[in-house]
Amino acid sequence: MIYVVPLKVLLVEDNEDHAEMILRTLADHRVANRIHHIADGELALDYLFRRGEYEAKEDSPRPSLVLLDLRLPKVDGLEVLKQIKESKELHHIPVVILTTSSAESDVALAYEYGANSFLVKPIDFGRFTKMMEDLGFYWLSWNFLKK
Repeated sequence: MIYVVPLKVLLVEDNEDHAEMILRTLADHRVANRIHHIADGELALDYLFRRGEYEAKEDSPRPSLVLLDLRLPKVDGLEVLKQIKESKELHHIPVVILTTSSAESDVALAYEYGANSFLVKPIDFGRFTKMMEDLGFYWLSWNFLKK
């Protein structure tokens, strides 16, 4: 049976301009029902592990997908990824690294820690928008249509 699953995205991005472009592109293409934006790694872990202000389940619904920047304040994105993938409760959630870094060491560590994809943010707005459209189509349409 094929049906559309309500999709939730957790966007972990400290650059407000990048976050706004991502939020706008995903909303314009209706690829998610709910997008929750968090600007630092520590709050992302609190959200995912339901701690602090996110302790109540209604304040921290499980995302269908995590879009994760690497260079984050408080807790680095690679550490966030590592903790997600080491968790029995969270390891199944796809994590897409969405960063400006194309360093080989970042790519290697991200995949070693269990990233599902590693995308480098293009500087050009048009290419960035197209990448987000493609990302939304692939991860949120193809991967979540069947149950």
